[in-house]
Amino acid sequence: MSDLQAQIEEIILGRREKRMAVTTFAAIDISSYEITMKIFEFSKKGGFRTVDDIRYRLNLGVGVYSGGTMEVDKVDTICEVLNDFKRIMAEYGVKEYRACTTSVFREMKNPLIIIEQIFRRTGIHVEVLSNAEQHFLGYKSIAAIESGFKKIIQKGTAILDVGGGNLQVSLFDKDALVTTQSFKMGSMRIRERLKELEKTTTHYDQLIKEFIRNDLTAFQRLYLKDRDIKNVILMGDFLADTIFQEHIGEHILTMEEFGKHYEETVYKTEQALADEMGIDLEYASLIVPTMVICKNFIDIFQAEAVWVPGVSLLDGIAYDYGEKKKFIKSAHNFENDILVASRNIAKRYSSGKNHIQGTTDIALTIFDSMKKVHGMGARERLLLQIAVQLHDCGKYISMGDVAECSYRIIMATEIIGLSTEERRVIASAVRYNTTEFVYYGNYDDGPGLDKERYLLVAKLTAILRLANAMDRSHYQKVQGLKAVLKDRELQLMIDSSRDISLELGLLKDKVAFFEEVFGIHLVLKRRRRA
Repeated sequence: MSDLQAQIEEIILGRREKRMAVTTFAAIDISSYEITMKIFEFSKKGGFRTVDDIRYRLNLGVGVYSGGTMEVDKVDTICEVLNDFKRIMAEYGVKEYRACTTSVFREMKNPLIIIEQIFRRTGIHVEVLSNAEQHFLGYKSIAAIESGFKKIIQKGTAILDVGGGNLQVSLFDKDALVTTQSFKMGSMRIRERLKELEKTTTHYDQLIKEFIRNDLTAFQRLYLKDRDIKNVILMGDFLADTIFQEHIGEHILTMEEFGKHYEETVYKTEQALADEMGIDLEYASLIVPTMVICKNFIDIFQAEAVWVPGVSLLDGIAYDYGEKKKFIKSAHNFENDILVASRNIAKRYSSGKNHIQGTTDIALTIFDSMKKVHGMGARERLLLQIAVQLHDCGKYISMGDVAECSYRIIMATEIIGLSTEERRVIASAVRYNTTEFVYYGNYDDGPGLDKERYLLVAKLTAILRLANAMDRSHYQKVQGLKAVLKDRELQLMIDSSRDISLELGLLKDKVAFFEEVFGIHLVLKRRRRA
């Protein structure tokens, strides 16, 4: 082989290695007013970057938010757009993608039917995100701008994620996410609800303000007491693409600057806004509702500054993919945010803090000792922690029906970062903590889960029952617990200087189910402190 040939082969090999070192990924979002796709490149060294951004305006929310249905021609258009996206993905060499949709599909009467049609006609599987999943991914998109995000949340911060159907408000306190709440007051939903009334008033902004006032007041009373919000982060493609185009990125708006933008938009006609921003009239009709929503929340926060980072759900989807594939190592602890949010829910329902902590320590000790047996990982460990935190919340409603009330509270409460199915797993484990376990197939009485999640519920329930029984008195008598797995035997060595007759007696009642679920023997040993 000549030197030249060797050089050529070296160049070709280098290019091939470079291509192999870069992974191309596509994120797709079917929202209430547009279908969007971003193409990303990932690498171990460079993290990820956007290489293309494709948008197709399509008003899907009309009809869905009022009647729960989507016209056939709009389904046709979705399929056409997605097939175009497929061709673009092929050109970029995309191997993996994630296609998501949000409130516009959540509120359909027949989402599964439409999703099946889309899959048969395009080969693209569309995932309907729960509200909590959607906004957790949006939250991750902000966290991707690590320097700006870390800096701004050092003070009390609120994220306003304004979509076409819903609004999500998330509150941060001392670098941790403490609560997130969803409102059915997206810009398109409000526009549809007030369309006829708008014709009868010259003060459309005041009409919107009155429409959202009740929810706003309730939120302020329940979640802003003794909480100081200095900064507001505004999210949503619509905000970045139109109103705040010139200010996205690192620029922090003062309240004076925000107020100027407000005055320049809400008092203009839709036609004037459309002409000024170079958008169609239908799209321009969403500007005033969006701004009024933002302005009223910012007012009750009494915020000092506003940040529009210019990121979207697509960036969050990409960030999540990069984390799972180990391209990105986040500096922010998202798992802790989920736990803090759950802890605040428990606090809201007056659950005993010391009991929860003691029971959590016991449950995690048992969980960690049994990794070779139970086959669960970090995500399931997190679900166990949340189940412990919320297992007593139903007492707030009824002391006589704690299990069922706890189940209903958990299922009715959005926990950012958890899917609806994960909440169902947690709620079911909490329900069966104190009621008879319903075995798979008894759908009339059971949780209605698939086999995999049913088995997970059984495992979490078995551990939760043991841990809860070991602090039945709520006195935290167990001062130390050592769990050792030897062959098919789990030895629990309990350390206590107090009388734990009650705990040991109740513990024995939980042993049979535990041994049934895990197929091991449980041996209880006690070491009495002097």
